[in-house]
Amino acid sequence: MRKVTKAVIPAAGFGTRFLPATKAVPKEMIPIVDTPTIQYIVEEAVNSGIKDILIITGRGKDAIMNHFDNSFELETVLERENKTELLKAVREVSQMVDVHFIRQKEQKGLGHAVSYAKQFAAGEPIAVMLGDDVVVNDKKPCLKQMIDKYEELGGSILGVQTVDHSQVSKYGIVDGEKISDRTYKVNSLVEKPRPEDAPTDVAILGRYIITPGIFECLERTPKGAGGEIQLTDALFLLAEHEPVYAYDFEGKRYDVGNKMGFLQATVEFALRREDLRDEFSEYLKNLNAQL
Repeated sequence: MRKVTKAVIPAAGFGTRFLPATKAVPKEMIPIVDTPTIQYIVEEAVNSGIKDILIITGRGKDAIMNHFDNSFELETVLERENKTELLKAVREVSQMVDVHFIRQKEQKGLGHAVSYAKQFAAGEPIAVMLGDDVVVNDKKPCLKQMIDKYEELGGSILGVQTVDHSQVSKYGIVDGEKISDRTYKVNSLVEKPRPEDAPTDVAILGRYIITPGIFECLERTPKGAGGEIQLTDALFLLAEHEPVYAYDFEGKRYDVGNKMGFLQATVEFALRREDLRDEFSEYLKNLNAQL
């Protein structure tokens, strides 16, 4: 069985839920405190043993490429001004992992975006990580949990958690047989069902380990929800030919693709920071007293 050493991060969306900010700034570059959202995703991948990352971008996303590139002018200024901690932080971003880029010429859905990774995958399993879901687990990263489960079971793994029934129309939903405490054998998948049609409340939340067979399935996948080629539909085709599992990962997940989730992540990430915790906590207490 091939090891999972490659990750794909689709980042070509328009970010319409964060307009007007995303008119000029990629949504993936909007910071949680002082770190762009996409950097948290890349760091999770690196901490899970990933060696190569493909970021699928679109028009107007050059800032993402620039962020992971060397910045000689900035580094020179920081070095001259003896700002060693900032210099270290800037250099670590460009040196943490090999990052490759490809542009999705048309936005036809997540499945269409993933199809661009076929050459990059080169017959190996890949991790797919969506930037709208940031997961915190201080003991073992979400993706590492899924890689371990893949090595145990040998099939594609979908990262899932249970969501409120009223929210199922936002996600791909899993119907499966529970085979262990946190693992399901997938029987069927449905993309963004109406609550009354959802078979369960078990939702796919932005993390996947997928075998190479997905690319043939994507070629056969017709347009689905929203008139787009949905990765969930392709995974359903894959499950007809080989085992697909869903793993209920451990960790606090933030849906930073919506404003409330982004605000929650910003506040809670700030409170985890030693350099911000005390002052920010005191501010929140005083603010709450004034309201």
